[in-house]
Amino acid sequence: MRFHRIYFGLVTALVVLSCSDENAVKTLRLGHGLDVSHSVHKAMVSMAEDLAERSGGRLKLEIYPSQQLGTERECLELLQIGSLDMTKVSVGVLENFAPKMKVLGLPFLFRDRQHSFDVLDGPIGEMLLKDGEKYWLKGLGYYDAGSRSFYTMNKPILKPSDLEGEKIRVMESATAVNMVKALGGSPTPISWGELYTSLQQGVVDGAENNPPSFYLSRHYEVCKYYSLDEHTVLPDVLLIGTYAWEKLTEQEREWLNVSVEKSIKYQRKLWAEAETEALREVEKAGVEIIRPDKTPFVEKVSEIFESYKDDDEMYPLIKQIQETN
Repeated sequence: MRFHRIYFGLVTALVVLSCSDENAVKTLRLGHGLDVSHSVHKAMVSMAEDLAERSGGRLKLEIYPSQQLGTERECLELLQIGSLDMTKVSVGVLENFAPKMKVLGLPFLFRDRQHSFDVLDGPIGEMLLKDGEKYWLKGLGYYDAGSRSFYTMNKPILKPSDLEGEKIRVMESATAVNMVKALGGSPTPISWGELYTSLQQGVVDGAENNPPSFYLSRHYEVCKYYSLDEHTVLPDVLLIGTYAWEKLTEQEREWLNVSVEKSIKYQRKLWAEAETEALREVEKAGVEIIRPDKTPFVEKVSEIFESYKDDDEMYPLIKQIQETN
């Protein structure tokens, strides 16, 4: 029901981009689920300012944070039907709409942060962004979302066996579900907005996410153990619906692409600072930060990679990513 309410409200409220006057002001509406203090939102605000200046006020961006227009999945669906122009989602959610994206959710796929940037900013990353176009979703670029690690309420995760019997919140992502299962935990898909209450009520025993998200969500008030196993590097993806993209002129597309690129560089700088601050602040709040040996975790999930050996599309892509210098 919630999706239908959002849909009917937006169908009447959102600006239609088609316009006969090339000098008329066009407004793109961008909905996302993050808090206004998040580095991604700050980068989007910077992008909106740059876009307005670059276009002389002819192309504007209106931003609706904090799930005002729906969850990540709902925003993607709104893009597909042309009732929302832009959104930001985690790759973990996007894989349900653009199947090749699931490769980025594989645990311990990247050697380090720089390796992930080399892949995402290169030909492989560009190819993956294009994968959603046949589903009416055009990828514009990747925001840094760091590495995801486990945080729990009742005990620290020092080794994979510590996850046995633990209900761990995951995104609506088959790859995330398979990873937690392979490590011995019980994956439980729950939307981000419902997670704090679910932790409080004991619906789940823990979750997994990056340091800024752990901190800004205030989940550290409930979960006092944070184990930095850094199992996945899941970027956020900025998207525009193909309906909105096709209504932009070539000049407007160029303005938007340049503003997007600038915002990505700015966000990655903010993200590095936010990670340091988040770990410092949650530790001050009484969270025990654990840096476990990653080797047992890597070995435990190797079966996931083995399961792709007969996949003529995915397995070569995995090898290509692993071999990227």
